[in-house]
Amino acid sequence: MLSWLRKLLLVLKKLILFAIKLLFILAILGGGILLFARLMTTLHSRGRIYKAEDAPHAPVAIVFGAGLYRDGSPTPVLRDRVQAASDLYFQGKVDKILMSGDNRFVDYDEPSAMLEYAVGLGVPADDIVRDYAGRRTYDTCYRAREIFGVEEAILVTQAFHLPRALYLCDQLGVDSNGVSADLRYYLKRSRIFWNIRETLATVTALWDVHISHPLPVLGEYEPIFDEAGNSNSEN
Repeated sequence: MLSWLRKLLLVLKKLILFAIKLLFILAILGGGILLFARLMTTLHSRGRIYKAEDAPHAPVAIVFGAGLYRDGSPTPVLRDRVQAASDLYFQGKVDKILMSGDNRFVDYDEPSAMLEYAVGLGVPADDIVRDYAGRRTYDTCYRAREIFGVEEAILVTQAFHLPRALYLCDQLGVDSNGVSADLRYYLKRSRIFWNIRETLATVTALWDVHISHPLPVLGEYEPIFDEAGNSNSEN
């Protein structure tokens, strides 16, 4: 009986050691994948992120949604993105602003909140285009090219998000540079959370553009500019 118990304990010990080793190997592989994804997008974005005053001209600035409060007003992060894009417009760096965000629900309309805030800053409504199906960064970049005919743009978002946004838009046919919308101090815990989430999202982004190729919500072709390069004023 004791001999049988010893053998059982020995087998269990071996299984536990094997499981620990396996988990350790998987953790190293997983961490390696996460680090590789961030490194890949970071290297891709080198030399392509500018201060607003130094940014090269592009026909369109693309602003990515970043959440609304319960009353429908934009969060500080989103206000900074709209402010940065508006500054580009006022400096003559872009001709149009594409406000891309989520509008899956009647009482949640990021693009319209972004437009309203930009108009309040002095941007003419005719120079703002709304994308109501920019649910993810991938969707925004995909739709910018396929729905709105954008081939060249300045991407406007916070610094932690720019490498992934630049990589996705470039892979999806939008030749892009970026301008950081870090216009205020963000709490340390928020920055830590954003970077953790961004690391996971970057792996998903690489999977999307290189392997799964998901189709976002599409619709009729609504180019911001016509074939002669003239603006279509509907927003």
